[in-house]
Amino acid sequence: MTSIRGFVVAMIVGATQVEAQAQVGTDIGRAPTLTIERYPESWSYLADPARRTGRGTEPFKYIPLSTDGSTYLTTGLEVRSRYEGYANVRWGEAPDDGYVWHRFMPYADFHAGKLRLFAQPIVSGISGVRRAKRPVDTTGADMLQAFVEVETEVAEATSLRMSAGRKLIALGAGRFVDTRYGPNIPQAFDGFDMALTTGTRQVTALAFRPVDNRLDNFDDRTSTQKSLWGVYATQWLGDGRANGFDVYYLGLRDRKAVYDQGTGKELVHTVGTRIFGDTGSAYWNLEGAIQRGRFAGHRRAAWGIGGEIGYRFAQAPLQPDLRLAADVISGDDDLDDPKLGTLNPLFPRGKYFVSQSPIGPRNLIQIRPSITIHPRKDVELSLSGSAYWRQSIDDGIYAISGALVRSGRDSDARFIGTQAEIAVAWQATPELNLAASVGVFHPGTFIRETGPSQVIKLVGVMANYRF
Repeated sequence: MTSIRGFVVAMIVGATQVEAQAQVGTDIGRAPTLTIERYPESWSYLADPARRTGRGTEPFKYIPLSTDGSTYLTTGLEVRSRYEGYANVRWGEAPDDGYVWHRFMPYADFHAGKLRLFAQPIVSGISGVRRAKRPVDTTGADMLQAFVEVETEVAEATSLRMSAGRKLIALGAGRFVDTRYGPNIPQAFDGFDMALTTGTRQVTALAFRPVDNRLDNFDDRTSTQKSLWGVYATQWLGDGRANGFDVYYLGLRDRKAVYDQGTGKELVHTVGTRIFGDTGSAYWNLEGAIQRGRFAGHRRAAWGIGGEIGYRFAQAPLQPDLRLAADVISGDDDLDDPKLGTLNPLFPRGKYFVSQSPIGPRNLIQIRPSITIHPRKDVELSLSGSAYWRQSIDDGIYAISGALVRSGRDSDARFIGTQAEIAVAWQATPELNLAASVGVFHPGTFIRETGPSQVIKLVGVMANYRF
């Protein structure tokens, strides 16, 4: 589950190799256990019998297929059921909604020397829903990930990893490219990438098309509407990988982009940087980006800045964690001018601000203080309050998917509203995570002036078993 801890900038650099034996992290509300993509996990340490703990899942994590240990198989599984309920959907524009998402995602990871084959199917469904099903609700049975990878040493302490196929991708804090983990169907991509890694530096080049999910079995297809390419570089500072900075360029082509201004072909060039750090007590994650390109034959120019700072009081009772997150994301300043000023977040996190939010990161100013406490080491309880404004009063507000939620043509008001959420997560075992959240969204002046304006009420309950 992406609970209240699941802030947009809480993720450390994606594509970093992690030690899988650290199964229960400190951020239990952001991800249940292990990793989201699964392929960054390394289980080869289990080749050493002295490092085995006797846990029942270990025989599935390292299955030797050769006497020298160079050929082996790793397997794993995620089984998740999540209930979401909404009263006054879109402030009363749509009927109340409630449903249970189900997904079953086993995987197999085959290693033979420098060669790797990774496959992860998904079996998904939704129950209780009365509205039309959407691609994020269910894709039936399909292949979520399937790629081949080769890694080779190109110089001393320098490796080149190349992969091709279908995979989940998370870059940096997930502001522009992420796995869409919160909804039922994650966002996968078809294409290839290569990463050059030294001890303190990693540069990744990528070229992908998103996977378009469809409702029936084995009918997901590579998108013909959108394509993504770019270069993402990370420089870590110090001995560990807790501190550093990123610089990146990401390109997007969309044959049918939709904004309050209209619909048209879009070419987006995003250049950005991020600084991140964690001392164990204080932590920070700050990011800024500018966009240039074309929309419907005319120039586009957009920008966004955001991030979070926080402090953990590890020695205090309940170990409180105080955090402040904020974003300023540009909108279009003149709907009658063909130049577009709305930031395109590309493929952002599925739960961008809190675990359930009706608006996404376009034309937005938001500030979000929060506090998390730990009644036990495996339980966290979080409370947050968010306030939202339109960055430009001449543009509308959008969902996380990019769909237009309310046009800005009928109101000059800036204030959208406030949202409060309380969430709890319990890491019952290293494999099982139980979580729940309750929230409300009180409409502001802009919502009241542009349509129905009832208070949105949201609830989510989830059980997720992963090994």
